[in-house]
Amino acid sequence: MIDIPKPITKIIGQQAYPLLFATISGSHLYGFPSADSDYDLRGVHILPVQEVVGLDTGNETIEFSGVRESWEIDLVTHDVKKFFLMLLKKNGYVLEQLYSPLILTTSPEHEELKFIAKNCITRHHIYHYLGFAATQWKLFEKEHMHKVKPLLYVYRILLTGIYLMQTGEVEANLINLNQVFNLPYINDLIAKKLADSEKSVLSDVNVAFHQREYDSLRNKLQEAYESSLLPEAPSAHAALHNLLIRLRMKSYEL
Repeated sequence: MIDIPKPITKIIGQQAYPLLFATISGSHLYGFPSADSDYDLRGVHILPVQEVVGLDTGNETIEFSGVRESWEIDLVTHDVKKFFLMLLKKNGYVLEQLYSPLILTTSPEHEELKFIAKNCITRHHIYHYLGFAATQWKLFEKEHMHKVKPLLYVYRILLTGIYLMQTGEVEANLINLNQVFNLPYINDLIAKKLADSEKSVLSDVNVAFHQREYDSLRNKLQEAYESSLLPEAPSAHAALHNLLIRLRMKSYEL
């Protein structure tokens, strides 16, 4: 776990709508925050019934980006219905937010949702991880000064995807993942990121070596997909529907 600065918990307490949960994502979740890394806060808010069925509807997505007492914060919350619909798609971002162990606020329904969402995980989440990794590799490859952050993202993303295909479990922390995969260069890359800034660069980096590793891990992800026992489609629609109704009714009673 990490020490959470007071401004982080304070902004969570200032949200206009009740929160199903709020967690920390980004570099802090992935296990390689620099001293100047911002705090990526993600969560789910619950719009009251009158702001869903009336002519004037509430915000499905609430965003804040700014500095609070020297801490840089990026906050995004989605209304519960929007979040549930994203869970039913092959969206790895929302899975990682839901299962993040860095919890700022929770509820009994958060625990229930984590149980239900197991039935949202499918073999086709591979496409999220393949696409996300390709984007980060392009960022790393195209820059004249090769930054450590996108390279770490590449490895984190691909290992998360392989682990998900193999186990059905969401693990976004690269330190934990490397205890399973034992890639010898990962610890040095993490140490570089932890000791330096968000924009730290790698000197004398062997791009060809990392290209081979990237290609190899993409192939392993494809192999894990082909042998995965995960289902083809989510089966959580009815359970999510029922939970959504209960949450809306609960908000009406409040």
